[in-house]
Amino acid sequence: MVAPAIPVTSKGKRRVVVVDDEVAIANSLKALLNHAGFDAHALFGGQELVDALETLRPDVLITDVEMPGMTGIEAAIITRNKFPKCKILLFSAQPATSSLLVKAREQGHEFELLGKPLHLPDLLARLTN
Repeated sequence: MVAPAIPVTSKGKRRVVVVDDEVAIANSLKALLNHAGFDAHALFGGQELVDALETLRPDVLITDVEMPGMTGIEAAIITRNKFPKCKILLFSAQPATSSLLVKAREQGHEFELLGKPLHLPDLLARLTN
């Protein structure tokens, strides 16, 4: 299955929102993606993302799966419902992630999963496809 093309913001850049409860990871990815030519923003939890969705209006969501409170999958489902064309990439180093993905699939949601640690060339390749 070919991923849909990622739309471009009015600034000519794709808006990417990175969500991870590990602040250093979220901020590092934000900096790397901004340097690579994206309009990247870092948030630190699922509820923070949901609260900012209407303001940020992401073209791409990259979120950790396992976070306190709202999981990345729950946040991804809410994002997909509000912005159906938003490309969503989940990442995790936790083995429990597979059961959460199965539950999401049973509800009709399909997401791409990346392993932690993320490798920038692999991530950029997924963002440009």
